[in-house]
Amino acid sequence: MSETPDPEVIELASKVFDFARTGDAAALAAYVDAGVPADLTNDKGDSLVMLAAYHGHAAAVSALLERGADADRANDRGQTPLAGAVFKGEDAVVRALLAGGANPEAGTPSAVDTARMFGKAELLELFGSR
Repeated sequence: MSETPDPEVIELASKVFDFARTGDAAALAAYVDAGVPADLTNDKGDSLVMLAAYHGHAAAVSALLERGADADRANDRGQTPLAGAVFKGEDAVVRALLAGGANPEAGTPSAVDTARMFGKAELLELFGSR
């Protein structure tokens, strides 16, 4: 087996990561439905959900979660998509992640810790109601 990644696989992965960053929910859904892993990660451990969440794309997050992506998958730094969405102030993404089963206590710092850090009382209340 070759240790060198197939350039076509790298190109496809780059394309799918771009769909997550730009929020192309339909394209993400189509590629995952065709066999791309819903929990595909880049070289930093950022999942498709993490990239979509961080860039504020609730529909893309929901499409991935509906296809089995892990709402709590942390990157290599221990950060979760929910904590990233709290940090970025993406309330619609926060709600999509919670609807998809995200745990506000997961990760380092957790979404709860991040909400406390930035004084987001409404999110702390939302997390407490779960």
